[in-house]
Amino acid sequence: MNNYHTERSSTPLSCVEPGGRPSYFPESELIINPDGTIFHLHLLPEQLADKVILVGDPGRVALVASHFDTIECEVESREFKTVTGTYGGKRITALSTGIGCDNIDIVLNELDALANIDFNTRTEKPRHRTLELVRIGTCGGLQPDTPIGTFVLSEKSIGFDGLLNFYAGRDRVCDLSLETAFKQHVSWPAAMGNPYVAPADAELTARIEADGGDTVRGITIACGGFFGPQGRRLRIPLAHPTLNEQIMTFTHEGLRITNFEMESSALAGLSLLLGHKATTICMVIANRLAKEANANYKSSIDDLITLVLQRI
Repeated sequence: MNNYHTERSSTPLSCVEPGGRPSYFPESELIINPDGTIFHLHLLPEQLADKVILVGDPGRVALVASHFDTIECEVESREFKTVTGTYGGKRITALSTGIGCDNIDIVLNELDALANIDFNTRTEKPRHRTLELVRIGTCGGLQPDTPIGTFVLSEKSIGFDGLLNFYAGRDRVCDLSLETAFKQHVSWPAAMGNPYVAPADAELTARIEADGGDTVRGITIACGGFFGPQGRRLRIPLAHPTLNEQIMTFTHEGLRITNFEMESSALAGLSLLLGHKATTICMVIANRLAKEANANYKSSIDDLITLVLQRI
């Protein structure tokens, strides 16, 4: 189920299998620190659990880990903070990604390398290891029934960031009919790049949803920024000032666009390409329709963390 780029022409041909799949990952592509850890995350392969909770804020990792029964390791590098421990008999890694799909690109590729590449031989392991990844985040609600405090599950994510367009196989894992319908509905300008639609893992999403009484499902838009890409105007005029109004009226096969955030599309898309299960659940801290926001949300997000820990 793995999907790889065609290797760069500068890579020795002996390092590439027929079809462009690398059999050996050179130092320029897989950077391993002198202590044996992966380049950005500074994690050893044995420090990664199969169940991973991703958060944006490094400070939120400690909040997740405060629920753990045991702590195995704590690692911090740049905005990437990791704690691995146990909760209710489950081994879980809590990891901060920082903000944006560009950071998700780093985190997902390095987590997959920790799981599926032998660091000693720099070759892919013969047996694929599947990770379960749940992102806990905050978002802006876009519908009347997504007021502040709502937990929103991203069944599908529309990526405004363009990240997945750099990877082979994006059309195979994306919802192309929704992508086409969305672009037609909002008269998407070609100058803004091509959006992509990545579905979350159905089984993992259903597990986090459980009885369905405490979450709302919908389509999430993952934006490449907090201000202009989400329709916020301060001192720079917007190129597409009516985009938010068009977004709010879009529906496809019974789903509406429920919220804005900044990471879910890259998480879902890269996980599909790499053979992992992923979903995103966010708490609404601002409702763009009602023009309301709650900046003091940190005390209430603990309820969402508890929900995910129990169901992951």
